[in-house]
Amino acid sequence: MQGGVGDVCHILAEQFANHNQDVFVFSHAITAEIDKRIHLTNTIQRWEMGSLNAIRQWAKTHQLDVINLHFQTAAYGMSPFIHFVPHYTSVPVITTFHDLRFPYLFPKAGKLRNWIVMHLARQSSGVIVTNHEDYQRVAGLDKARLIPIGGTVVAQLPENYRRETWREHCGIQNGELLLAHFGFINHSKGLDVLFDALSEVRKQGLAFKLVMIGGRTGSSDPTNAAYAQQIDSQIERLGLQDAIHWTGFVDNSEVYAYLQAADLVILPFRDGASYRRSSLLTALRNHCAIITTEPVIHVPTFEH
Repeated sequence: MQGGVGDVCHILAEQFANHNQDVFVFSHAITAEIDKRIHLTNTIQRWEMGSLNAIRQWAKTHQLDVINLHFQTAAYGMSPFIHFVPHYTSVPVITTFHDLRFPYLFPKAGKLRNWIVMHLARQSSGVIVTNHEDYQRVAGLDKARLIPIGGTVVAQLPENYRRETWREHCGIQNGELLLAHFGFINHSKGLDVLFDALSEVRKQGLAFKLVMIGGRTGSSDPTNAAYAQQIDSQIERLGLQDAIHWTGFVDNSEVYAYLQAADLVILPFRDGASYRRSSLLTALRNHCAIITTEPVIHVPTFEH
């Protein structure tokens, strides 16, 4: 599964397998796994009521000791049923909340959106949150812990890597600045603000190219596709098509190569820099120069 949550799950599964643990993954039909040590069940087409019974049977068949549910409110087709997994199995459920912000679930859901997510937290045997903002919301639960995910791109540079060659891939000319953005197109990432800003600096004579690293919309948030169409229209209206290079989905070594080729990584999150942003943590891990937005709360490790 493409995206930060999928990357985290893959890394965790690999690490458990490296320590001789039996790892079983239950996911959607689009999920694939090439590591033969990881036993993947990917039979679910839709996260409906029946998926809860399937999870219960899966846990029983494999005699699981614990289930680690990786949760994001925009994932699982925004189905309400996933919030009731702890009710449907006798196996302890530890839920990792990657992002507790609330996307649209269904019209006029109102307070139900908050209740249903917190219900999952209260019913879980353990709660892990990945960032300081979400920890503030669950800090009243004794079983809650803050465990950051870290960067999700763990790779070596491609063989015979030359920074100049990868800059040429992006269409860079002598004297131009290479900017980079990493991650899916999502409204919370402020790309419309970025493109408006780039249009202005271009008028002031700054020569640059922007490389958009990674797939466009991913599979976890169904609102991404509509926002991507808005971004495409904006780019055309501003006349920025010739300044942008889209890589499409690339493997981790290519992500690393593009990040190393860039002069600056630009991440204008609407809700501020946060540990919930695997793209930011990946850029930090790879020692990139970064321009981003101020965190909404104090994050001790973020400076300047």
